[in-house]
Amino acid sequence: MNQVPTQHTTPIPVPTSAQIRRWRRYLAAERAEAAIYRDLAERREGPERDILLALSDAEARHESHWLTLLGPKAEPAPRPDLRTRFLGFLAKRLGFLFVLALAQRAEGRSPYDDDPNATVRMAADERIHGEVLRGLAARGRPRLSGTFRAAVFGANDGLVSNLALVLGIGATGAPPSVVLFTGIAGLLAGALSMGAGEYVSVKSQRELLAASRPDPASQTALSHLDVDANELALVYRARGMEPEEADIRAREVLATLHLEADVPPEDVDPHEAVGSPWHAAGSSFLFFASGALVPVLPYLFGMVGWPAVVLASVLVGVALLATGAVVGILSGAPPLRRALRQLAIGYGAAAATYLLGLAFGATIA
Repeated sequence: MNQVPTQHTTPIPVPTSAQIRRWRRYLAAERAEAAIYRDLAERREGPERDILLALSDAEARHESHWLTLLGPKAEPAPRPDLRTRFLGFLAKRLGFLFVLALAQRAEGRSPYDDDPNATVRMAADERIHGEVLRGLAARGRPRLSGTFRAAVFGANDGLVSNLALVLGIGATGAPPSVVLFTGIAGLLAGALSMGAGEYVSVKSQRELLAASRPDPASQTALSHLDVDANELALVYRARGMEPEEADIRAREVLATLHLEADVPPEDVDPHEAVGSPWHAAGSSFLFFASGALVPVLPYLFGMVGWPAVVLASVLVGVALLATGAVVGILSGAPPLRRALRQLAIGYGAAAATYLLGLAFGATIA
């Protein structure tokens, strides 16, 4: 029987049509993923660029495996599936962290663990690639967290609170003009409140972090400390070190006469992780306003009664699903589960307010 040359120690029979289709699908995916990593590498510098190019080289090795198995059947060049093509499209147009999170999930869905024609090394590579991408994404998440948190919370608060407000007022039987202006008032009041609150919150958090940093004036005292008494060790014990460890650290500092704060994991600046108060406030204001505008749209275009309620609810539902999915992707969690959770919370709050409106007024005309 004719044999197809492979990287396996045991020859395998001539492949079936189903095997060829599967191998061609794998080949297309490996080529596309290698191209995605190259595209991402072009947008980075230093170690991140080198890591992404190394991932691209690994995908090229996997591509070579499937080319060997397929032989002439590798032509014409197969197209990757829709999901992989979509990821490649996003890699050229969206933010680096967002694409990394998507690629991380793609690597985690590798079918090589259960495919007898994929080597054990290839399956291990794919699993480790997911961890590499997780590490790269972890570098960017602290820089994004402050503003991103304000944006997500602002959009969701705007969607849920204004939908609840509009439905609650509408359920009392109030005229459409009253519902409309109530929604607009809720939009402005909520956006201003969210922006101001986020500014105060982030500003206060940064001030608390600054209060925990070493006082620059303390540097001048280092040269006058008694090395044997080692009062400086008390500083590090106050920060949570054990006495022996604190004593060693203090002696090292006295040797250099430079007092530093303990560096957070992976050299993340805590101020950077919190974000800028102005950026957080601006994001919170704009995203709350954009979210709060959605349930008002039907009334802005003159709709009344049940059609307006249904359309507002549908529009808000779509927006909640979208924001939930984005949060899931960027946090490395299942996007569908996060989207459905956002939808359930939003609709639950709106339904409760609507029922209260019914209790205090008439049904919608």
